[in-house]
Amino acid sequence: MTHAHIIDTVNRMAMSADNRDWEACRATFTDTVAVDYTSLAGGNPATIPADALMDSWKGLLPGFTATQHLLGSHIVDVDGDKATCEAHFQATHVLDDETWTLGGKYDYQLELQGDTWKIAAITMTALWSVGDQAKLLQSATERSSQPA
Repeated sequence: MTHAHIIDTVNRMAMSADNRDWEACRATFTDTVAVDYTSLAGGNPATIPADALMDSWKGLLPGFTATQHLLGSHIVDVDGDKATCEAHFQATHVLDDETWTLGGKYDYQLELQGDTWKIAAITMTALWSVGDQAKLLQSATERSSQPA
């Protein structure tokens, strides 16, 4: 059952982000989270408050017409109250009539808090991309910053 709970946590994170359910998404993380998106955006990995991660996603994802993060091929390893989960992903970002799709893998580190698995670290490794990433990211960020 532990493996199923871990897979549920990472799937719930992706689904909640796509549904813009920030409370449910935030609930999948520890209070601070190590984040590494350097394969996509450059820069450096960082350990940040989970609330700051949610704020960054809130500043981008709502600018898209829709997003869909599909996870699969989960490989889970558990060591007491720590676990890792590797999963392939395909993330489609739609903005009006344009699409940017990114494929790769996520490496998650999770911690058991009480009886709930929480994501403590996430590393995204981009492997392929189709569409105008720069244009759609810029447009989505601009749209997200517009008053409702």
